[in-house]
Amino acid sequence: MIVADGDTCTLIDTGYPGDRDAVLASLAAVGLAPEAVRAVLVTHAHNDHIGAAEYLRTTYGTPVLMHQQEVPHARRDFLNQVTVGQVLLRAWQPGVVPWAVHALTAGGTAHVPVTEPQPFPAPGRLDLPGGPVPVHTPGHTKGHSAYHLPDSGILVSGDALVTAHPTSRVDGPQLLPGMFHTDRARALDSLSVPAEVEAATILPGHGPVYRGPARLAAELARERATK
Repeated sequence: MIVADGDTCTLIDTGYPGDRDAVLASLAAVGLAPEAVRAVLVTHAHNDHIGAAEYLRTTYGTPVLMHQQEVPHARRDFLNQVTVGQVLLRAWQPGVVPWAVHALTAGGTAHVPVTEPQPFPAPGRLDLPGGPVPVHTPGHTKGHSAYHLPDSGILVSGDALVTAHPTSRVDGPQLLPGMFHTDRARALDSLSVPAEVEAATILPGHGPVYRGPARLAAELARERATK
């Protein structure tokens, strides 16, 4: 997501490695050069969210910021990401094979560490375009963070709360299927966090925009996850 403010912006997540050109094209479409990105904010360090982060950091000096617990994950000191074996065990389920093929071709198993990730400099609102406020929502990964944009009433929920996924059989607010979470029970607990955020629009990591109170979206996701 591009959060523009005049001739600068904040970039939240960067897609798969194969999405780099699309990221640059999206910046150009809103009249911004890559040099205008003040920082990349990472919801979490899965390949489909940090694919172009290291490129922007090394090419343009863009800082890459995230929760302190996500820093070693981004460096690839370890990798908490769904494995090929887990996917193969579920290959019979609707949507899994097409999703897996796309993920592989887009760089889902590539080695894309961020070699110098940085933790947020201080708690609370960041001094960046859009004034984003990190919201720690662990479970999908230990350091997963959503980002609240209080001035615009938007919550960028990452993978803590999504509205669809090719491997899911339902649409609307939900948790991702269990194989994608480092700790599903904790991910379920973290739904209490967006429920407390004053936001009327949710931009998820997967699925379409949700328009409605974040509290209601979190309640719907919890209901579906506990059936």
